[in-house]
Amino acid sequence: MQARKSGSRVLIYSHDTFGLGHLRRCRAIAHALVENYSKLSVLILTGSPIIGSFDFRARVDFVRVPGVIKLRNGEYTSLNLHLDISETLALRRSIIRHTADIFAPDLFIVDKEPLGLRGEAAPALKLLKKRGARLVLGLRDILDDPDSLASEWKRKKAAPALRDLYDEIWIYGMRDIYAPLDGIALPDGVADKISYTGYLCPGLPQPPAAMAMPAMTRHPYLLVTTGGGGDGETLIDWVLSAYELDVNRAGPSPLPALIVLGPFMNQDATAAFTQRAARLPFIRMLTFDNHIEQYEAGAAGIVAMGGYNTFCEILARDKPALIVPRATPRKEQAIRAGRAHDLGLITMLRDPSETGAGTRSPEVMLRALLDLPSRARPSQTASAGLRDGLSRVADLAAASLRPETRRTRQPVPQAARAKRGHA
Repeated sequence: MQARKSGSRVLIYSHDTFGLGHLRRCRAIAHALVENYSKLSVLILTGSPIIGSFDFRARVDFVRVPGVIKLRNGEYTSLNLHLDISETLALRRSIIRHTADIFAPDLFIVDKEPLGLRGEAAPALKLLKKRGARLVLGLRDILDDPDSLASEWKRKKAAPALRDLYDEIWIYGMRDIYAPLDGIALPDGVADKISYTGYLCPGLPQPPAAMAMPAMTRHPYLLVTTGGGGDGETLIDWVLSAYELDVNRAGPSPLPALIVLGPFMNQDATAAFTQRAARLPFIRMLTFDNHIEQYEAGAAGIVAMGGYNTFCEILARDKPALIVPRATPRKEQAIRAGRAHDLGLITMLRDPSETGAGTRSPEVMLRALLDLPSRARPSQTASAGLRDGLSRVADLAAASLRPETRRTRQPVPQAARAKRGHA
């Protein structure tokens, strides 16, 4: 291998090809690292088909591996290529390993899946382990309920990887809200590798010069977002039914709504929702906007499903929020929303059809939308350190970087971290 230029390198891997959560989390971490350190380059490995739609800061780039998608039966298939899934996975595995080999990172951060999709990251992990790179598994605050996670990790042989490969485990949350690995049988020594960072709450970037906000955003409005949109049809249907009910009733009306469907929503559903919205005077609908932070910042309240990234952005923008979590196929969103509701950070509204308690009522959603702007902001009940995840990640990365990598922002003092409850 040729001699490299001075400076440090960080490689971030995310297996997911569906949705926006993993991609946006990796991007936020990459931007935080280059903001905190000069002479640092970050490369993101991802299967996301829309990564090219996002802007990246200087010294951050990406390599896209061929996409796959999970079918309803749990099997995977190639997203775009006419290849057998085994061929697609072999191609992905080769690209991941060779990227790790040539890029030669000082720090390798793996998002969520300890060995990658069907073990595809294992060769890269073993290669970098031999070279002395620092290997970190990054986990969101909640993965699933303990029984489901224990079964999944046993099937994927995750425990030996945590013991033998990884140097650290960063949990992007706070222990006093949820401890995702409690109840999991971990090998000896693994618990000592865990650090809680707080939530990864991104700052508000400058809007692009050419961005034109819809006219409705000059007045108070609600933002309704489904994230990627692949599983957001229920939320959009319920919100639209509330506004449809409001058209023919007396009394106060909810604020106008800007609805962002998400790039992965089913096309037929998108067309049907667009037609319904066109008949409502106080609804504006978008399919996707890669600068959704600007809409979040201007909203009087946010209605969402409660995925990790959306929750972080609600905290970052300090907005009253109504969370309608899904409980399948993972209980992640429902657990997060329930804990956040109990702590007064958001308001949770459960879909009765998911719990077997009945059908969705337009009246119930209408009342929730009417109440939303007057609900408490997260900052009114937030604990210290809740939103410090990105600065804490930058602090944790320092030990893996080369001496010539200059710090451009001062770390949070250790004593302050202890007060904030970081493990």
